Amino acid sequence: MGKIQKVYTREFKEEAVRLAQTSGKPISQIARELGISDSAIHGWRKELAEHGNEAFPGKGHQTALEEENRRLKRELERVQQERDILKKAVGIFSRESK
Repeated sequence: MGKIQKVYTREFKEEAVRLAQTSGKPISQIARELGISDSAIHGWRKELAEHGNEAFPGKGHQTALEEENRRLKRELERVQQERDILKKAVGIFSRESK
């Protein structure tokens, strides 16, 4: 059986980071009190520092860059389908003209 990964809300992560920065307690103690690993707090703190308001987007919410990437992939797929249809049409019409 696989290990079940716990999912924490954005608010929980932000509060854990805030406690680590302002409480004066060691991160290991805060982590123990919250029932999480201290490496989780370190990771959340790093992500919050790097991404600011875009940190912890969740499953349905991507950063602007991720959303742009998804949009471009969808557009590329659509354009490739259109190209394939046109190739088939050229093949069909070139056979009929002979």
